[in-house]
Amino acid sequence: MKKSLLLLPFAILITIVSCSHQSGHFWEGSSEAEKRNDSIASLFDPQLAQQKAIKLDTFFQKLHKNYGFNGAVLVSQYGKIIYKKAFGYSNYFTKTALQAQTHFQLASVSKQFTAVAVMQLKEKGLLNYDDPVKKYIPNFPYDSVITVRSLLTHRSGLPNYAYALDKYYNKKLPLNNQMVVDLFAKFKPGIDYRPNAKFAYNNTNYLYLAAIVEKLTGQNFRQYVKENIFEPAEMAHSFIYDPAHPEQLKTAAIGYLPRRGAPAVAGFDHLDGVTGDKGIYSTVEDMHHWDMALNQEKLVKRSTLEEAFTPQHREPKVLPKNYGFGWRLTQLENGEWLTYHTGWWHGFKNYYLHNPKDNSAIIILGNMAGHSLAKVNIVQSILYPEKASIFMKGEPLPQEFTQGGN
Repeated sequence: MKKSLLLLPFAILITIVSCSHQSGHFWEGSSEAEKRNDSIASLFDPQLAQQKAIKLDTFFQKLHKNYGFNGAVLVSQYGKIIYKKAFGYSNYFTKTALQAQTHFQLASVSKQFTAVAVMQLKEKGLLNYDDPVKKYIPNFPYDSVITVRSLLTHRSGLPNYAYALDKYYNKKLPLNNQMVVDLFAKFKPGIDYRPNAKFAYNNTNYLYLAAIVEKLTGQNFRQYVKENIFEPAEMAHSFIYDPAHPEQLKTAAIGYLPRRGAPAVAGFDHLDGVTGDKGIYSTVEDMHHWDMALNQEKLVKRSTLEEAFTPQHREPKVLPKNYGFGWRLTQLENGEWLTYHTGWWHGFKNYYLHNPKDNSAIIILGNMAGHSLAKVNIVQSILYPEKASIFMKGEPLPQEFTQGGN
């Protein structure tokens, strides 16, 4: 597989690089996947990538200056990084600059890692998606019609643990998954709706999925993910936060809530010890490794992922937005589906688009909660100019993004 390095001939620090982790010594995917990825990589056009990089930089510079975007960005296409840059501060008060290597709390983007952990156990024959949760969590206090699939697709009807158990735990101490599972068993708060009747996004579902992984493997979920996801994907700088080890955050960005004047530190609370629904800290570079590991079948088979990327809901109120296993899905006017997820927690606000059709990704990690991600459709339009009218929903793309930037 060819490797190339292309430095853009202008002052801004944009780099087009090949994915060095695609080298043969690390290949663990199928030969079919390798051929497919090589075929996609052959479509890479350095000149076109440079043009897109200029437009992307114009956009993010304005987003930072005019809309307060504070974060790191990585955009790739055909398996190659075409744009990577950081804007603003990791620590607003010390003016420590963000970098591409800075850690961000992924918030709900963490859910896809939990889903892949469950998929791995499914591939090993350790569980089936339609098994009742009771099979793996004996003290699960609800009906056996609630299955692993119910959790993956947010159709369980379970109440949100953050509110349903609010009066039962000591908020001065960090919760963990086992504590929440035991509290549900003891107090059995009422469910929100008839299980499997509809879609309702809920963090409790992914907490229970992480608990199932722990039951089946005998490992702490943090350790399982480290050994079976982070390491195979070469995500050497990623981890799941543990309140018992605050030193993990020494190189992490601080999450902020915007307000008039100086922003406010979002801080931590008793919910930060729970895993599965959130808690992963990663970098844009590691997220690119994650993206490529999925494409290369290093973690699960392509057929397994295809099921995860299939819309699981048919209710009119859900369509055209939908959900698979750990990924949000949105159908475009041309019938294509976007596979992505967002995340928002303690000031961190993130967006990750995964496009397995052409091995492309948009990774935006921010630590200043605001409204700048509402303009992600412009990024999509720059990456896919032939679909700009669809992403912009009839609105014209600003001229500077049609003329190559400035």
